[in-house]
Amino acid sequence: MFNKKKNNDKEENIMNPENTSENTAIENAENTDAANETEKAPELSAEEKLQAEVQQLNDKYLRLYAEFDNYKRRTQKERVELLQTAGKDVIVSLLTVLDDFDRALKAMETAADIEPVKEGVLLVHNKLKNILAQKGLKDVESISKEFDTDFHEAITNIPAPTADLKGKVIDEVEKGYTLNDNVIRFAKVVVGA
Repeated sequence: MFNKKKNNDKEENIMNPENTSENTAIENAENTDAANETEKAPELSAEEKLQAEVQQLNDKYLRLYAEFDNYKRRTQKERVELLQTAGKDVIVSLLTVLDDFDRALKAMETAADIEPVKEGVLLVHNKLKNILAQKGLKDVESISKEFDTDFHEAITNIPAPTADLKGKVIDEVEKGYTLNDNVIRFAKVVVGA
């Protein structure tokens, strides 16, 4: 009977979570960790804190500088590629006009009548103008317009044949063009004085 009571006490101790050695070990480990943390993190001096902060800021600066340097290189490379292929779209669209001119030259070699050759060249000219107009090219209207230095370049002045042509463009020596509303070539004109 006495032995039975001892066994019951042991079973109660095992079943009771407060008395288990496992719980005791966990509590001891938690207390030890808390004590170690206070020992491991001694108070840093103000100088050491500032040095750590300076080191961190220097690291951020170097990373940012390297990132910006890579960005500059990448955009420079993209710009060079863009310049090399900028006219590709226009040139590809003009290849059909070049083919038409080649056919016109072959037709001119064997042509007996000049009228069909003129019509063919006129068709190729119109096709070229239409393609360039689709790309944003426009003629600058000059004749009988007021002289405008934004679009015209005066080559010479001549006496105006009538009073209403004074200060206006009388003749156009070379056509002017705009590309997307920006002047790419000024019209060379003769102005009435």
